[in-house]
Amino acid sequence: MNKESLFLIMAAVGLTPIALAHGAMPSSSVPALYGIKVNNVSTEHVFRAVMGLYLSTALFWVIGARNEALKLAALYSVAVFMLGLAAGRALSLLVDGMPSPMLAVYLLLEIGFGFVALVLARGYRES
Repeated sequence: MNKESLFLIMAAVGLTPIALAHGAMPSSSVPALYGIKVNNVSTEHVFRAVMGLYLSTALFWVIGARNEALKLAALYSVAVFMLGLAAGRALSLLVDGMPSPMLAVYLLLEIGFGFVALVLARGYRES
């Protein structure tokens, strides 16, 4: 398995528990993780939609890890996904202030994964 495939699998494995934490049982997991009350169907719906987005994205990364024709697109999608999340978190830092330590760690991981994906995509494209 090449480094690009390994990275895509790692990104998918890392995203999966976060996806499940958002949507599998949002009325119990979201308050425990983020201190947000989930007390109506619409809120549960939003968190389950986020879970679906995360799981489908992770699935694309796994497919990209196994399919050479999709590998570059999968690497770029990691970069867009992670750096997009990081940009939103950075905006929140400026507007809202410091979040919980766990969310600050997420920001650092998202920046790291985003830039590694770009480096790997560049190297893969040039090979």
